[in-house]
Amino acid sequence: MITAYVSIGNSDDKLTQREWALYWHAVNDELEWAAERTHGSWLSCPAEPFQNACWCVEVDEDNVEDLKHDLAILAARYKQDTIAFAVATTEFIQAATEETA
Repeated sequence: MITAYVSIGNSDDKLTQREWALYWHAVNDELEWAAERTHGSWLSCPAEPFQNACWCVEVDEDNVEDLKHDLAILAARYKQDTIAFAVATTEFIQAATEETA
């Protein structure tokens, strides 16, 4: 399994509000189908001038290339140049004990 952050945006205003909503739902549906687990999803503040969304998902390594391919199709369908797919490097930090604090 890999953990990845998938991010989309509409900072170039190519999409109307309705198109943005459809795009968000399409990406969300794809991630719900492809991801083994979703750790969270976030949206930019609606009062900001640009729209952005991000998901943190766990994906089986065997499915990563198919997911990227499907996301590329959605990007093209919704007039977007790219979708960000950032693989996370996880580091577990050991809790401090009274002696090390």
